[in-house]
Amino acid sequence: MISVEQLKVEFGVKPLFSGACFVVNDRDRIALVGKNGAGKSTLLKILCGLQKPTEGVVAVPNDTTIGYLPQVMNLQDDTTVRDEARKAFDNVTELSKRVDELNQQLAERTDYESEEYAALVEKFTTEHERLLMMGAENCEAELERTLAGLGFRREDLERPTSEFSGGWRMRIELAKILLKKPDVLLLDEPTNHLDIESIQWLEQFLSTQAKAVVMVSHDRAFINNVTNRTLEISCGKIIDYRVKYDEYVKLRAERREQQIRAYENQKKEIADIKDFVERFRYKPTKAVQVQSRLKQLEKIVPIEIDEVDNSALHLKFPPCLRSGDFPVICDDVRKDYGNHTVFDHVSLTIKRGEKVAFVGRNGEGKSTLVKCIMNEIPFTGDLKIGHNVQIGYFAQNQAQLLDESLSVFETIDNVARGEIRLRINDILGAFMFGGEASEKKVKVLSGGERSRLAMIRLLLEPVNLLILDEPTNHLDMPSKDVLKEAIRSFDGTAIIVSHDREFLDGLVTKVYEFGGGKVREHIGGIYDYLRTCANAGVEAFSVRSERKDNPDNLEVLGKTKESSNKESYAERKERQKLINKAEKAVKESERKIEQMEKRLKELDEILCKPENASDMTIITEYTSTKRAFDEEVERWEEASMELEEVKN
Repeated sequence: MISVEQLKVEFGVKPLFSGACFVVNDRDRIALVGKNGAGKSTLLKILCGLQKPTEGVVAVPNDTTIGYLPQVMNLQDDTTVRDEARKAFDNVTELSKRVDELNQQLAERTDYESEEYAALVEKFTTEHERLLMMGAENCEAELERTLAGLGFRREDLERPTSEFSGGWRMRIELAKILLKKPDVLLLDEPTNHLDIESIQWLEQFLSTQAKAVVMVSHDRAFINNVTNRTLEISCGKIIDYRVKYDEYVKLRAERREQQIRAYENQKKEIADIKDFVERFRYKPTKAVQVQSRLKQLEKIVPIEIDEVDNSALHLKFPPCLRSGDFPVICDDVRKDYGNHTVFDHVSLTIKRGEKVAFVGRNGEGKSTLVKCIMNEIPFTGDLKIGHNVQIGYFAQNQAQLLDESLSVFETIDNVARGEIRLRINDILGAFMFGGEASEKKVKVLSGGERSRLAMIRLLLEPVNLLILDEPTNHLDMPSKDVLKEAIRSFDGTAIIVSHDREFLDGLVTKVYEFGGGKVREHIGGIYDYLRTCANAGVEAFSVRSERKDNPDNLEVLGKTKESSNKESYAERKERQKLINKAEKAVKESERKIEQMEKRLKELDEILCKPENASDMTIITEYTSTKRAFDEEVERWEEASMELEEVKN
């Protein structure tokens, strides 16, 4: 689909990368990785034609369509959500108008025997079949299904886009790109504005319905679940690993070990040559050999070692006073904004040492409850902060509170105490402020850089209650690993608002779910909570988000009553039969999808030839096969969900 040959990009003296050669094929799911500033976003812009490389060729066939989602977009606010999403079908709308016009012309004419009328009938038939092939009859249903998957409720579709935050409007742009069904999807941090449910929906969509995908993401669980290939930008080169991210990490570690061994051998070889030259430089009998060694030295190409991975750096919060047994107690807490109730009857107790997650759709009140705990906004009900509690708070706007006159190093040096001051440069490096970046003034930093700096400051302050609101938004994977390890070894209590499953996994032991104006407690980790939601099914989950619960009780869905009797042999046998049946249905559906995909590709190639463009037999077969393919994909999704339900 896209062929890249000898690509080189440079903005200064040293190129970002050079000599890059790779091909993006149909059904490729590629993760583009590398440290911040390596050139990942630049490469995406080059692939979609928004930016030109310094050297090299990017070959894209004329009939290949590309959909590109940047991190930042210019958004319009002059339509409703539905009308804005409909712009994805502009080509279908135009074709539909042409078909209507042709139909009108046919109705008005009476020269049924003329050649012009016959030509008009043929043109109408061809255009009408094209319209059917494009799935015009399903456009509205697809639009609603995609917007629902990305978190919009049905009543949201008629609201003006101007009523939504920037994050929600980015979801609309993502929906438009997905609805266009391009041959290649280029996605730059697509999960930045999504909640867990929407991320899981997007994973399934990209895995089953997208043709080819190249993405940049710092969400490890997301890229592991979607991708099957990894392109790494490192040391000015692009290395192709035909494996998913977790396997790439292992292969990269092996590759780096080999580089280090080769580098050490080369260093020894260079030292030996220099030693020989120094010893025999002034001996006439050795002049020829000395010159030979000097030429040999000139020809040696220095071996580069991949950028050092700082994720092994260990940080520990400085010691702090022990807090009371219950740092946070909420009793019947309620928050209203005008006539809108964000949540009510919230009763929860967070014990000392617990690490809990606040999860749920955007706008359901996670950050609002955090602000209530911080006493930043008024609320009703009783909310107590325990004895001796010292709070370290990372808000999404925390970066605005930094002193702009200080440098990055000075900002951290001012809060560092004791031995940690000797490791400031290592810590800054782990959070992407290595080298000259540590001397930058805060006032010249981007929003993401300021957030990272505010996070480092927090890590060095003596606190016993951490409250982190979306702490991983601007962190790369190594930085997230450093932060996760620091929180895991933290002796105090932590409340984490996050949609990053990989970050929360193994870190939190309790999940509070926000939805439908309620807050519900789930005992266990993030994947225990997600399994509970999956077992309940999508419909049950929606009902749980909307219904009004008993205000006197906080529903504990994570706790399940253990059965006193063990599962009998007959029950196990019956359960296994159900699993086998579900697995068979999934495999059969996958086989059909593969066959239809193959046939659609063949028909597509046939229709691309001019002599076959109006062959009604082929067009009809393509239309019916495409419809059957879409139906089979839906059946596969249902069968996969049923299999998961039976297994659990």
